[in-house]
Amino acid sequence: MEKKSDRPARLVIVDDHDLVRAGLRAMLSAEPDFEVVGEASDGQEALAVCRREDPDLVLMDVRMPRMDGLSATRAIKQRYPRTSVLILTVHENQDYMLEAIRAGASGYVLKDSPQEQLATAIRKVLDGEVSLNRRLTTSLLQQLAKSTEITRPVDLNPERERIKELLTPREMEVLGLLMKGYTNPKIAETLYISLGTVKNHVEHIFAKLEVSDRTQAVVKAFELGIISPSEL
Repeated sequence: MEKKSDRPARLVIVDDHDLVRAGLRAMLSAEPDFEVVGEASDGQEALAVCRREDPDLVLMDVRMPRMDGLSATRAIKQRYPRTSVLILTVHENQDYMLEAIRAGASGYVLKDSPQEQLATAIRKVLDGEVSLNRRLTTSLLQQLAKSTEITRPVDLNPERERIKELLTPREMEVLGLLMKGYTNPKIAETLYISLGTVKNHVEHIFAKLEVSDRTQAVVKAFELGIISPSEL
């Protein structure tokens, strides 16, 4: 998503450990383009803070009491769709990452990541990109591709054919490059088209697949069989 103005990005930190929140606040407050406007110790508090502060991005832990991070992410994206969610967790687990993507998260970053890497991930999400652990993403997509080839139900065929008819050949090319993790500038360079044209194609793909970011688009394309495992 784009920031709502040229002001610093408004961030909310959600974690059930006081020391973790304090450390993240100190780290992020050192960045001139970030402003930490709130904290929460569980998902229910996070919803209240989002209602009050209207943040640009929420840094979300996974395991918390009362309401966990994945449930909170779903609720935030339903109620405040313009607020991005970046999962920040100790769990290097592709099942968690898949559920986070399906819940609407725009990124999945490990807590032991360096400050520069975390700041970069936040900026990528604020710029409309997706920030995921590359090793986990590759492993996830490979596993997903293999499993969906075996378990994909027959009744998905009409949906698959409908979306295939909606997607233009150029959009299929762009979707394939999204699957490979290409950024918009890299797609523009690869296909010899303008960055604006790439953004238009990506927006059309999201609309036709009924998703909100590129990772969700790739996951849905795998699940429907629009992208083949051979394309990995």
